[in-house]
Amino acid sequence: MALQAIAFYLIATVTVVSAFCVVSARNPVHSVLFLILSFFSAAGLFVLLGAEFLAMLLVVVYVGAVAVLFLFVVMMLDVDFAALRQGFAQYMPIGFVIAFVLAIEMITVSFTVADKGAARANDMPMAAAANSTNVETIGRVLYTDYIYFFQAAGLVLLVAMIGAIVLTLRHKPGVRRQVIADQVARTPKSGMRVVTIQPGQGVSE
Repeated sequence: MALQAIAFYLIATVTVVSAFCVVSARNPVHSVLFLILSFFSAAGLFVLLGAEFLAMLLVVVYVGAVAVLFLFVVMMLDVDFAALRQGFAQYMPIGFVIAFVLAIEMITVSFTVADKGAARANDMPMAAAANSTNVETIGRVLYTDYIYFFQAAGLVLLVAMIGAIVLTLRHKPGVRRQVIADQVARTPKSGMRVVTIQPGQGVSE
């Protein structure tokens, strides 16, 4: 138990410190690297809680895809961060207000959970069945009790993907584009021309 407590406090400290460095680092590349460290530490906390599947998802999805994508985008974009910081002072009051509201919410939730007010109806988490794995238990809950929310999340992601494609699509004049209907309607007679070339002659367009 002592070793588990030491591991929890050590990983939790690394998670909190790395999360603070994400928002305090001046270099955006360093911020993304601290974000990756924070994700890894959070995955370690999931492992200590016995949620190995969630830890694997956090590493594979967030660290392996999202954070690495952020890193490549930040390194490839030529962003003038000095110009972005010029208007930082004028947004500080609203930033302090939002931070104060978030702090009050987090403190309220912390005291509520500590008092067991939020967990009084369900003091113990749902335990997995003896003959099923952690992944199977999560799958049964996700695709039975929360199937509608899961489908709604998929629709939201689909709309976001379509919106990103529409916003980034640019039509340039004079550029030949693929017309699938014309390609499907082509026949050998319209798509091929047989000519007879005499020696010393070429093909005229």
